Amino acid sequence: MGNLKLKGKDILKLGYPNNQSVNVALEVMKRNFATKNIQYVKSLLKEILLNPENFEKDLTFGQIAETLLSSKKTEKRMLNAQRASFQVFGNTISEEAKSQLYTALKLPISVQGALMPDAHSGYGLPIGGVLAVENAVIPYGVGMDIGCRMSLSILDTPVSYLDGARDKYEKALAEHTKFGMYETHKSHVDHEIFDRDTFDLIPVLRRLKGKAVKQMGTSGGGNHFVEFGEVEITEVDEQIGLPAGKYLGILSHSGSRGLGAEIAQYYSRVAADQCPLPKEAQQFAWLDLSSHMGLEYWTAMTLAGDYASACHNDIHRRLIKAVGGRVKARIENHHNFAWKEVHNGKEVIVHRKGATPADENELGMIPGSMTAKGFIVRGKGNPNSLKSASHGAGRSHSRGECRSLFTQNDIKKELKLKNVTLIGGNAEEAPMAYKDIYEVMNAQSELVDILGTFQPRIVRMDR
Repeated sequence: MGNLKLKGKDILKLGYPNNQSVNVALEVMKRNFATKNIQYVKSLLKEILLNPENFEKDLTFGQIAETLLSSKKTEKRMLNAQRASFQVFGNTISEEAKSQLYTALKLPISVQGALMPDAHSGYGLPIGGVLAVENAVIPYGVGMDIGCRMSLSILDTPVSYLDGARDKYEKALAEHTKFGMYETHKSHVDHEIFDRDTFDLIPVLRRLKGKAVKQMGTSGGGNHFVEFGEVEITEVDEQIGLPAGKYLGILSHSGSRGLGAEIAQYYSRVAADQCPLPKEAQQFAWLDLSSHMGLEYWTAMTLAGDYASACHNDIHRRLIKAVGGRVKARIENHHNFAWKEVHNGKEVIVHRKGATPADENELGMIPGSMTAKGFIVRGKGNPNSLKSASHGAGRSHSRGECRSLFTQNDIKKELKLKNVTLIGGNAEEAPMAYKDIYEVMNAQSELVDILGTFQPRIVRMDR
């Protein structure tokens, strides 16, 4: 690797103002052009200086252009005295979760919010929190596991195979799924996502590409899972295209792995520097979407979401190759993401932290627990929930509480009762840790219609 011998005084000689633009230009050029000739680098810097507006949206040079065009000081933002409008769905939501949403609703950019019936406290926005804002994105409003999603494959295999050939399905999950920080597949899939130039244009992504390749087709720890189970279609829907009846299904829940976590951490720090807020609202620091860093985060977030989807495709591909069968239908939806949407005739950025998009006729999958049924749903597009629904049953006990409340024996009893085999898993994800999924579904009858269910039979989680 070369080492670009560019100094601040070289940039000042080009005519750059003696302010932050010099430091930014120095950092960007050293990061991106370490091996290039200094004269070439100076000619690029001169071009940006002469016409910064031509480079505002450029992923490599936008930050320099923006600093040249703007001389705004970083001023502390104040919260509004009044909260933006909101609605809470469900009755079993903690005061702490509500309080977190209430703080977010006082941000000067906030337009509307909602809490889903599975809501519980999180970091930044509560889990199950939905927040619409104007022309900005809040990295911690999206969350650490960017683009985390549910993916259901419904196969043409008779559902009776889950009992008749249970060993085969257990073996497939044990051998062909990988979980947690350190497990990876021996053979890596050469997915088109790794050909995208986004990985080369944004420095933080360039650094993370190797990790993303290694973790492709793997699942995270915590509440992430891959399971075989029994799908029952109770209401015919032309999008699913299957008659009512029982089917064998694969259901997975996971996100963008180390790639998403490091994107979240990096841009949350950037947002905190650029957008100082009162102490109680620090986690809601935002990036303006008109700014270079806002655009950069949005681009990185989008890539992380696509990467999470590619991981699920790979997980399902490996399992189907191992057990046989063909996919008859696929239902996939994600949370921990931000969307550009129109609400009340105005474009807003909707953050769904652990909440499922539920626009009119939009399909989704809402899981219960390792033993409880999940639900295949169709959205109703309810404006009061910002066209959202819950992303699961939601926790009624924190992970710490679970460790002292439930033993392995308690979990074994519950698994036996529901005829579920568990590979991995621990007390933190005990079935008893979660709210009653039926209560949660009843609380959101205005948000979604139920089309069918998924009963887990063989579950694999991190150990």
